[in-house]
Amino acid sequence: MSEQQMIHLTINHIPVEVPKGTKIMQAAQKLGIDIPHLCYHPDQRIKAHCRLCSVEVTGKRRLLAACSTECWEGMDVHTDTQIVRDTQVSILQLMLANHNKDCLSCPRNQNCDLQRLCSRFNILQSPLPSVVKKTKRIQTNPSIVRDPSKCIRCGRCIRACKDVQGIAALTYAHRSSDIVVTTAYNKPMEDTDCVLCGQCSLVCPTGAIVEKDDTQRVLDVLQDPSKHVVVQVAPAVRVALGDAFGMEPGTIATGQMVTALKLLGFDKVFDTNFGADLTIMEESAEFVERLTKGGVLPMMTSCSPGWVNYMEKHYGDYRQHLSSAKSPMQMFGAIAKTYYPEQAGIDVHNIVTVSIMPCTAKKYECTRPEMGRDGMQDVDIVLTTRELIKLIKYVGLEFGNLPESDFDSPLGESTGAGAIFGTTGGVMEAALRTAYEKVTGKTLQKLDFDDVRGFKGIKETTVNLNGRDVHIAVAHTLKNARIIMEQIKKGTCKYDFIEIMACPGGCIGGGGQPIGTTNAIKQKRMEAIYQIDRDKPIRKSHENPEILKLYKDFLGEPLSEKAHELLHTDYHKVPKEYVFD
Repeated sequence: MSEQQMIHLTINHIPVEVPKGTKIMQAAQKLGIDIPHLCYHPDQRIKAHCRLCSVEVTGKRRLLAACSTECWEGMDVHTDTQIVRDTQVSILQLMLANHNKDCLSCPRNQNCDLQRLCSRFNILQSPLPSVVKKTKRIQTNPSIVRDPSKCIRCGRCIRACKDVQGIAALTYAHRSSDIVVTTAYNKPMEDTDCVLCGQCSLVCPTGAIVEKDDTQRVLDVLQDPSKHVVVQVAPAVRVALGDAFGMEPGTIATGQMVTALKLLGFDKVFDTNFGADLTIMEESAEFVERLTKGGVLPMMTSCSPGWVNYMEKHYGDYRQHLSSAKSPMQMFGAIAKTYYPEQAGIDVHNIVTVSIMPCTAKKYECTRPEMGRDGMQDVDIVLTTRELIKLIKYVGLEFGNLPESDFDSPLGESTGAGAIFGTTGGVMEAALRTAYEKVTGKTLQKLDFDDVRGFKGIKETTVNLNGRDVHIAVAHTLKNARIIMEQIKKGTCKYDFIEIMACPGGCIGGGGQPIGTTNAIKQKRMEAIYQIDRDKPIRKSHENPEILKLYKDFLGEPLSEKAHELLHTDYHKVPKEYVFD
């Protein structure tokens, strides 16, 4: 292998050496110089729209965009000359002239890239007259809210939707000063091929696209003495929450998180990982039944609501491939509204179930009519990780200094298998740990299925179950899901069991995770998830004592009549007029 060619340049008179092909932006970062930017995102292809990253290069008559310009040998870059600063200030002032400046009431207040840059450049007000068009916030679904008056046309959301998810529900419309980011035919997001995954909100630098805020609903029920409010927390939340409180990315903050929730006033703090273990009991049993009795294969996991939405909208005729098992959140909700009231001696009508999820699509999932019974939804309110951060800050908790607490019983006991649901490949790995032992009757010696781990778009492996080779695939992002679905459609799919997660990296990269989530941060969260698994004394779902007790006392056995009633569901084909392929 030939040695990589290195380039030598100076930035602000400081020499630096970088590999050939490095952009000025990355070379400056190597020196600790943060060149201002808005349209640039480290995980997206270069756009060079906003020109805020303009720098002066000796010998060039015009300023160059640091995000898109490659370094060359002998290059002399200046990031803070008068012309550079004047240009950057002018660009920010132009943006402010076309921006709704109600910062105090904006959902992204103090967490907004535009606000941060205006503070950095000491722009207290724009000298330009306001040309912002009066538009209402668009709130037509339970998950995503759009505010066109906050959009700076950076294109990050478009790239996330098109390049990562392969959907393109968002696009540019019109030209010049009239250009806007909108949906096809300006329809509500839910009436396009949008799946409400929230990846657009995760990369938006302002408050133009945010999650629907349900924090006040939670505060209201917490103050109602007649309500018994229980909360469940998804596995990916505990390795992301600390980001907002100065902790290193990937910090496992489970104990502090539980304490914070108890201090917020929740009557019981339970673990969605319990629901994940329950999901594995049902899903692995369903797969074994399909495998041995000639059921529809390949079977595909169904715990990612963005993926389920995508399947219903784009491949509705193939929905029989989806596992009928509900997601861990919804299984937990069903148990919290049936088994738990019996155990606790509480009237179910007084129980409010709150879920803390890394996902915006979960807000929609809990509203689906089939996710409840007797006029009640199993999960009443879903908050994202970002909303939990707001609540913790609202009550003034010093998160990093909180003591650690344990989850409550009986729905707080979980295994390492439940924990790894938080990352791509985790659901499959957890299912295989149980399916292998149930089918073969043997103890699985090596619990780690390394072939289904990591960030590769589509991963595959083969597992021998009693002499039969079972072909496994794991995909994350809907762009990769489409590849597999096209194989199924054409009859060329070789797999028996498939896991699909809508978000890149799985739940660790969910659309409701803290702003600033990047691929590098997801890597650290993934490592933390596997560390939680390794540290657990029990690492197989079918060995969780609370799960075994639940079946013994209430459900009977996996796939029983009662289990089907509470823990399984059906899917629906969405009319084609709502989809724009």
